[in-house]
Amino acid sequence: MRRHLITGMLLLATAVAGADEYASVRAQLATCVACHGERGASTIPQNPILAGQHLHYTYTQLKDFQRGFRKNEIMQPMAMGLTKEQMLLIAKYYSEQPWPHAGAKADATQTATGKQVVTQGQCVQCHLGRFEGASGVPRVGGQHNAYIEKTMLDFKNGGRTNSPAKNSLIKTF
Repeated sequence: MRRHLITGMLLLATAVAGADEYASVRAQLATCVACHGERGASTIPQNPILAGQHLHYTYTQLKDFQRGFRKNEIMQPMAMGLTKEQMLLIAKYYSEQPWPHAGAKADATQTATGKQVVTQGQCVQCHLGRFEGASGVPRVGGQHNAYIEKTMLDFKNGGRTNSPAKNSLIKTF
């Protein structure tokens, strides 16, 4: 009898482990595909790659959209209906996806200008040497150029206010 009970518990544990951890957010994840691509690997240069982004960073951005600290006419309404648990699951899902390579290429002039800005802005202090970020700091290496440019301009012009230190720093460029 005891052996059957243990076997039954193991089978139940296996069934639960095999359950879809993301079942409660599958509908939201399916909606995300339209702009952020399959599994968050956006192919639209203006839209960020979410695949492989840090959990804490993505979660914080969803909260900021929901609270209005980060403004976007598409993302704000989407974030409004999410619970804390849903935001965490969505962020976890994307953090577990492999980071795709956007294949961004720059000419020599852009590269030289970029190096100068990176050095002056001390970007590697937060985003790290290969721009992989960590926890609450986004991975930006390999992100779409058009998205990075828009983000920097949003910080510079006050369109994005969820990182006051970045607003101050980027206004100097």
